[in-house]
Amino acid sequence: MEYTVTVATGTTEYSGTNNYVYVTLVGEKGESERTLLDNPGLDLCRGAVDDYTVRSSAPLGRLLLVRLEKQKYWVEDNWFCRYVLVTPKEGGSTQTFPCYCWLVGEVKVEVREGTAKKLSDEVLPEELAHRNAELQQRQKTYRWLAWAPGIPKCIDAKSEADLPQDDRFANEKRSDFEGSLHYALLELSLKKLAIRFGKSWNDLEDFKRIFWKLKSPIAEYTMDHWKEDWFFGYQFLNGCNPRMIQRVKKIPSNFHVSGDMVQEFLSPNTTLDKELKAGNVFLVDHAIIDGVPSNVIRKMKQYIAAPLCLLYEHPEKGLIPIAIQLEQNPNKDTPIFLPNDPPLAWLLAKMWIRHAEFQVFQVLSHLLRTHLLVEVICVSTLRQLPAVHPIYKLLTPHLKYTLEINCRGRTQLISSDGIFKRVVSTGGDGLLVLAQREYKILTYRSLQPPLDFLDRGVTELKNYFYRDYALMLWNAIRKYVSSMVSLYYSSDSEVEQDSELQAWIKDIVDEGFVEVPEFGLPNELKRKEELVTLLSVTIFTTTAQHAATNNGQFDWCAWVPNTPCTMRQPPPKDKDAVTMGLIMDTLPDISQSCVQMAITWHLGRAQPDAIPMAQYAEQFFIEPEALQVIESFRQDLKDIDEQIVEQNEGLDLQYLYLCPSQIENSITI
Repeated sequence: MEYTVTVATGTTEYSGTNNYVYVTLVGEKGESERTLLDNPGLDLCRGAVDDYTVRSSAPLGRLLLVRLEKQKYWVEDNWFCRYVLVTPKEGGSTQTFPCYCWLVGEVKVEVREGTAKKLSDEVLPEELAHRNAELQQRQKTYRWLAWAPGIPKCIDAKSEADLPQDDRFANEKRSDFEGSLHYALLELSLKKLAIRFGKSWNDLEDFKRIFWKLKSPIAEYTMDHWKEDWFFGYQFLNGCNPRMIQRVKKIPSNFHVSGDMVQEFLSPNTTLDKELKAGNVFLVDHAIIDGVPSNVIRKMKQYIAAPLCLLYEHPEKGLIPIAIQLEQNPNKDTPIFLPNDPPLAWLLAKMWIRHAEFQVFQVLSHLLRTHLLVEVICVSTLRQLPAVHPIYKLLTPHLKYTLEINCRGRTQLISSDGIFKRVVSTGGDGLLVLAQREYKILTYRSLQPPLDFLDRGVTELKNYFYRDYALMLWNAIRKYVSSMVSLYYSSDSEVEQDSELQAWIKDIVDEGFVEVPEFGLPNELKRKEELVTLLSVTIFTTTAQHAATNNGQFDWCAWVPNTPCTMRQPPPKDKDAVTMGLIMDTLPDISQSCVQMAITWHLGRAQPDAIPMAQYAEQFFIEPEALQVIESFRQDLKDIDEQIVEQNEGLDLQYLYLCPSQIENSITI
């Protein structure tokens, strides 16, 4: 019996091979001949889709898997296989075998037919044996590591070089990632050189001298409006860190602000007490930073404050700051900064708030609450779910490249000699202390947008575009996940009885999220609804939440005085003593400012190889019902995209970070 076997090679650089590749079809009734894939001329080239004839002495019955073997020819040459199609020449339907993996060295890979199957769906001993063997091998390959105490566990890899080839950046992405960083640092080195041999660095206007090519419309808008109170308030809603603001019914006891102090900043005929009761007063409290060890950069101590900021939703002016205190444990001499203070004193107080925001959004909102959380899901998925499992197929596109970018982050960004240590006030020990504090109080509930907004009391706050668009995306994701889960689990009992799924959640909670007393995620799944929520949280975090915190960081941080990465003088104690000289001595110096611009551009820019949300480049699902669910999801996202673009038309300051077309499928940067 003869079969036409179609083999698709990857489309990225170096995907093709000149090594020997053999294929064997394995069916219920036996195996085909081991066949060398060798047509006249070149085959298995980058992007090629090649047809071959494979023979068997007898019908094989239902095909179970395709065995691919690669052997060296002269030199080792890795090969990336996308998929294999098998069609009986005597008639019959084509079967699809999604592969999407590298064959590295002299290796044998067995690829299952593409229909998603739970463990309970398997009927043959050969299928069960393949499933078990795959997981055993994966658990040897992907191991847990406690990189530091008191934070989520991660993949056991000293650097990205230790990762399997399947988890590495494609060559084009690696070249772009490394090249863009070198480009940004080189440009800013030239700026730094020009400034040092030029005029002095003694006024806020001097920051414009590092504002060359690396700029964006929002960064330029920030440069023009950063001193304005409405713009300061806007950033708590739609900047890089939109998860901190909360409504308050009373002023915290350690915030020594009174109604008389802020009376003139409220609308006429009202009081602070009335506005508190009406729900129009909000707080941003950076208590988590209090006492965090500060960095020492080039033998100079840096400074950290843990400020509180009181904001008021003014009926005409919008959300505006009305009081700032720069420490958590005030005494009678601790100043309360107010909008009618000397302008430079009020401006410097706001800079201290924005400096705290830089630390919180980079270390907690971005690194911990997206990158490190998702890595736990990624490692558990690789360790506990075989490639044929429907939940593996659902999640794997949303986990692509996360292991490599996190390894690079640990070695290049937050390591003892990384970029944070060079320029950020919490670099070094402070960064870890800050992450450990957040990890201790982290809750699963706070990762679910509807509950997070409800708990913070911000469901009715005006012009909170992040909230509005995040909820739109959450609802679309949850609908998609619910539909997909229902295709493979008809009841709660099927979820509860899926031993692979239970091993997965147990690995996540007991291994990955160990030492989180208040997290609130059980280590077993008893209902479909619980599974849907966890999958929705995962996909929302890898897509929308990461985009919200990462993609705008250059926009809001490029104008360094708006969001300084470090402070070189302590917080002011005397409002009248604040001068432009003190402000310039406090803000990052030329070198630190240049690095801040370079890194936020490098990390926040649009990735040239970005795969937009739900535009799955690799087709892991083959069932028509699943493909229809994916198509419906894409249409929902297209509608959301159009709605967001329409709502932002004509606005000077547009919020487009949560347009699905601008959100990546996974955390890749």
